[in-house]
Amino acid sequence: MPDFRLGDIIDDHCIKCRRVTNHAIVSLVNAAPAKVRCRTCYHDHDYRHEQAPPSKKDLKKAELFKEVLASAVPATAAADPPTDTAPPAKTAKKATARGKRA
Repeated sequence: MPDFRLGDIIDDHCIKCRRVTNHAIVSLVNAAPAKVRCRTCYHDHDYRHEQAPPSKKDLKKAELFKEVLASAVPATAAADPPTDTAPPAKTAKKATARGKRA
């Protein structure tokens, strides 16, 4: 890992420009960049290690997928499968004919 200094130029994803651009290091924490300033639009933001944040659409899809999985496989049903494999007994119905009284 190279030694970073304030003012050094590094690449990072700018959330305002929405692309990877040159950034100047504004603050360091434990010898690693913490905040950077875009040299194109001069926007200050946290250092993102050249990774774009996930889109809101992707986050919503992931949240809905987890919700569907949770409702499809309840934790109690998955933990205790039924041991009785016999079909349930049928209930007896009254044997009456339509329109005729017994």
